[in-house]
Amino acid sequence: MHDGSDLNDNGPEGVVVHKRRKGIYVLPNLFTLAALFGGFYAIVMAMNGRFDLAAVGIFCAMVLDSLDGRVARMTNTQSAFGEQMDSLSDMVSFGAAPALISYEWALRGLGRWGWFAAFVYCACAALRLARFNVNTAVVDKRYFQGLPSPAAAALVAGFIWLMTESGIKGTDALLGIPIPWLTFVLALYAGLTMVTNVPFYSFKDVSMKKSVPFAVIVMIAVGIAVINIDPPTVMFGVFVVYGLSGYVVYAVRRARGIRASVISTSTDEPEERGLHR
Repeated sequence: MHDGSDLNDNGPEGVVVHKRRKGIYVLPNLFTLAALFGGFYAIVMAMNGRFDLAAVGIFCAMVLDSLDGRVARMTNTQSAFGEQMDSLSDMVSFGAAPALISYEWALRGLGRWGWFAAFVYCACAALRLARFNVNTAVVDKRYFQGLPSPAAAALVAGFIWLMTESGIKGTDALLGIPIPWLTFVLALYAGLTMVTNVPFYSFKDVSMKKSVPFAVIVMIAVGIAVINIDPPTVMFGVFVVYGLSGYVVYAVRRARGIRASVISTSTDEPEERGLHR
């Protein structure tokens, strides 16, 4: 009795054809699973009140998420499964995790306004990832359309990490402003910026295979040393600058009369230049 599970089959001329069994590439998906674990770890740490470790988990997920795609391209192991897995991992690590961490740390004290801000951030992360997936084939690789979800997560988690390391709790105030409302504004800014058409530089045109001047290596070493001086302050500062950079690029493009958005909002619609500026 034949159940069709054999790998061999006879072609039209009796030639044996070896069907390739479908599988999953291990190496890039290991990085993706590790990034997913970083987001899961962050949620668990937040539930246990360790918000500093929760923020570290988000940043570790960021590093791992930046590696899985590069590893897949370098080893020629890209797959549709890997792309979907990466999106699901990003939704947990950079969508649900920052929203839950910020809610547990400070937003809970705002009542309904707190979960409103957390949900808006989470929903915008989902919308941003969905839009990124459908626009992959037409996007200008030099720019992201809207703030990328890892950078948005870094804004929220970096702020919590900085405040926690400074001994400031989610119920305290900073310069007379209650921390819960600062977190509210930051979560909304990060979330809504993810779904704008504002262009953010992607660094994807930077090739790791090209030779660079010796000074570049020196600058990288200096950068690592600066981060080690005070990681929470430096990392949060870097992502604040990046989170504002898109609006600077947008303003410069508009001032020069250049189209501001990098692509249309959907590949299923005609590119309406007058509506996406």
